[in-house]
Amino acid sequence: MRTAFIEQLVREAMLHENIFLLVGDLGYSVVEPFAQQFPDRYLNVGIAEQNMTGIAVGLAREGYNVFTYSIGNFPTLRCMEQIRYDVCYHEASVKVVAVGGGYAYGPLGVSHHTTEELGMMRTIPNLNVIAPADPLEARQITTMLCNTSVPAYLRLGKAGEPIVHQADKVIEWGKFIPVLSGMNTVVLSTGAMLKYCYDTILNSQSGFGLLSVPFIKPLDLATLAQLTREYDRIITIEEHQRSAGFGSAILEGLHDLYQQAVITKIPVVKRVAIPDLFIGVAGTQNYLRGLAGLII
Repeated sequence: MRTAFIEQLVREAMLHENIFLLVGDLGYSVVEPFAQQFPDRYLNVGIAEQNMTGIAVGLAREGYNVFTYSIGNFPTLRCMEQIRYDVCYHEASVKVVAVGGGYAYGPLGVSHHTTEELGMMRTIPNLNVIAPADPLEARQITTMLCNTSVPAYLRLGKAGEPIVHQADKVIEWGKFIPVLSGMNTVVLSTGAMLKYCYDTILNSQSGFGLLSVPFIKPLDLATLAQLTREYDRIITIEEHQRSAGFGSAILEGLHDLYQQAVITKIPVVKRVAIPDLFIGVAGTQNYLRGLAGLII
């Protein structure tokens, strides 16, 4: 997914001279195509992610559409103050990109387990929160971000995620993406859990419906309302803590729709997410997902 992001960013930078990429002492073997083609719009700031965010805002004030890029927790949790005050309060054209969401860097231990940041990011006003599921979503969403000045957080995988969607699938900003139709139960998946959900549903012949939800904020309330009329049960799944994450956003959306009388019932909701604990071991992404109970 990270390669798809960089490849698409290069294509967009050919069309938009205001695209600037900042990286935090990583990306080797990934970001070189951008760095080599646009050396005047690329800067590796080193191990200084908070400073990187401040530089990004300064560049944005000068008219650039800036992407900051680093591993999981480092451009996010480490930079919360700068993202809140500098980026979002001023509505700066900065896109915070974290590679390796969830347990993608699992062998490096808890410091690299990116499992709380979605909840933190979605509480900040003015910040769009996006977690694509596969390279097709990543490419199209990158194009969207290159054509908007809104602040955004983009969570990417890095484990060579396969393409789940058909090649001609067109993604709309802020919308759920249908993957499988079904009856009674629908699974809503965000981020890189989609391939697991797709394979599990087909192999089990459960008949569950499946939608990919890359846009966690803003949340597609119109489609969510329609799903309550088509299904009796909703399962949400995310590679993130149960508290404040994607499943919480779905519950909040359902509550608001019910309070506003847009829907007349709230389906049974099962949230599949990481329990309130640290997985204090190093291991592969699939191994850690298993320990966290990420099973539909």
